[in-house]
Amino acid sequence: MRLRNKPWAAPLIAAHPEYILTRPQNMPGHWQARFDAVRPLYLEVGSGKGQFIIAMAQQHPERNFIALEIQDVAIAYILRKQVELGLPNLQLLLGDGAELTEYFAPGEVTGVFLNFSDPWPKTKHEKRRLTYQTFLDQYKAIMQVGGTLQFKTDNQGFFEYSLVSMNNYGMHFDLVALDLHHDPRVVDNVETEYEHKFSSQGGRIYELVARFDIVTPAQ
Repeated sequence: MRLRNKPWAAPLIAAHPEYILTRPQNMPGHWQARFDAVRPLYLEVGSGKGQFIIAMAQQHPERNFIALEIQDVAIAYILRKQVELGLPNLQLLLGDGAELTEYFAPGEVTGVFLNFSDPWPKTKHEKRRLTYQTFLDQYKAIMQVGGTLQFKTDNQGFFEYSLVSMNNYGMHFDLVALDLHHDPRVVDNVETEYEHKFSSQGGRIYELVARFDIVTPAQ
């Protein structure tokens, strides 16, 4: 959903290059330099107003996080909160989720989060879905061996499509949850703004956690 323009958004983004990059070049392989320490790097593609990624950064100081958003107003909301909090393990990126290999080096990312992405329900828009093969190609390219892709949605059709897409791609599933908030296997779920509102009204949340590769333990 496109957010209304906010006159404060662009000046805020321009004023804080220490926290946000806008469609950067020459960053692949150098993201760790943006943080105060080298830690496993996690990326959320489509962060909205940032409730999820901010909570994750707060709860997991042992990880570094990047919030990627294509809407400048949305990422400005995250930036406004980050300016207040100053989390050392959170960076923001204003960019396009279809250009991940332009932003990250092979194996640079440990995990990717896709939270309530646009389902693009019309068949003619299939290639825009963030679990379409070309997007899976990019996630695989930037993720380290054994890294996880976590996908959440309230849209059953999009969930079923994504399950088939990932399975056909040859991915391995750690979790397939048909009702996330009532699944006893899930004990540390962090909600997005939309997820909290939708689930509080009785809506069902679906989740997939999958890997492109399985790490074989050393003999």
